[in-house]
Amino acid sequence: MRPAPTILHLDMDAFYASAEQAAKPSLRGKPVVVGGIGPRGVVATASYEARVFGVRSAMPTAQARRLCPNAAYLSPRFTLYRQVSEAVMELLHELSPLVEPLSLDEAFVDLEAGGVPAETAAVRAVGEKLRRDIRSATGLTGSVGLAGAKMLAKIASEAAKPNGLVVIEPGTERELLGPMTVRTLPGVGPATAETLRRAGIHTVAETAEAGEAELVRLLGKAHGAGLYAMALGRDDRPVVAERDAKSISVEDTFEVDLTDRTRVRTEVLRLADRCVQRLRAAGRSGRTVVIKVRNYDFSTLTRSETLRGPTDDPGVIREAAVRLLEAVDTTGGVRLLGVGVSGLADFTQEDLFAQLATEREAEELAKAAPEPAGGTGEGGEPEERPRRWHPGLDVVHEEYGAGWVQGSGVGRVTVRFETPWSAPGRVRTFAVGDPALRPGEPLPLVGGGPDGTQSSEPAILPKSLSPEPPASAEGSEPVSGEEMSSR
Repeated sequence: MRPAPTILHLDMDAFYASAEQAAKPSLRGKPVVVGGIGPRGVVATASYEARVFGVRSAMPTAQARRLCPNAAYLSPRFTLYRQVSEAVMELLHELSPLVEPLSLDEAFVDLEAGGVPAETAAVRAVGEKLRRDIRSATGLTGSVGLAGAKMLAKIASEAAKPNGLVVIEPGTERELLGPMTVRTLPGVGPATAETLRRAGIHTVAETAEAGEAELVRLLGKAHGAGLYAMALGRDDRPVVAERDAKSISVEDTFEVDLTDRTRVRTEVLRLADRCVQRLRAAGRSGRTVVIKVRNYDFSTLTRSETLRGPTDDPGVIREAAVRLLEAVDTTGGVRLLGVGVSGLADFTQEDLFAQLATEREAEELAKAAPEPAGGTGEGGEPEERPRRWHPGLDVVHEEYGAGWVQGSGVGRVTVRFETPWSAPGRVRTFAVGDPALRPGEPLPLVGGGPDGTQSSEPAILPKSLSPEPPASAEGSEPVSGEEMSSR
């Protein structure tokens, strides 16, 4: 344990939802839910206004709609979230060379490695300045925890939410942790918590009192010994600058079960191509191809095949994915499909006998697929128009400028025209095929107004001005299922 609270944990407040509130003035101070909007969608993030009604991350969207029917339900815009994340991570790297990102909106920072004096006053000043800089650069707020260990810094940032800062002084760990539920400790999930509950262990203090020998008997040597150390406030895990990804995968959940075998194959090929795109964007290759199939009855199957060497060749990965699919019975209906690659490497071992047959088959399937709605533009080129105008999507109208989709149906699309630095805008309705309306790009959350600054109020108010929200787990898992796993 460090003698000073020089490990910082930053967690952005209701990240996806607050980014949408910052981008859409009409939604500030109102319930916002970001996630899958279909009947099988899942909540990615809920604003604090929505959490008051019981909406939580990882909750089915249908359940969230019943709890909070008047919230704005928006599809995620990962392009925007990544832009904001990059700006935040750049600020963190200015503090120290040791920054360990956990997700788009969360990271540990070793302030000692950045030369910050090992004094409470000094690290507190750094944390407060970081919060101000994040607000200035992104228009959003983040909560900061400072402690002498990673586990305690994360607990401190949770206690600081929303838009606050908490410092845990070394020496006060056990007093702080004692009354907390055992689920507070890292590595304690539902199964471990149930094992401990049956043994009469509910709190961190009771976990410490049980002793190492009893925890080892209940949970095994490695898990039991590690849990005992954490219950005593001991956590010597270092801040690691590079977290090496173990796998890269993508998956999609379908609104209606897929029963057509040709459609299932087409989706697998499409997912394989998306997986290769993420693989190449990360500068990696892989030697094990994995598919995931969730059936109509929620039973889930995974199948994998290890290649002769690491590759990022789309033809090889598509062929392996299709070959794995042939061994799976999908006649009952498929609700989710996924394709992933593991055994990652920084080089490729090209397969000189890449399977051209699979590539030709993919091309034939693509030619046979129905053309997107919207017809063709000048020169016979297909118009780049989405089949559906998803709520929250950025759009641009030739006459009215930038806006976002509030909703669509029965051949009409409703758009609110406003920008992050404007007042709440007007709503107008158009035909879904209106040639003057087209998809747009996310606007910057700050720096776009007439004076170059963000003039709006923060999406998340400080604790002193906000009702205390119920505790909840802030999820960062992409709704589309795209994942770079470190497990």
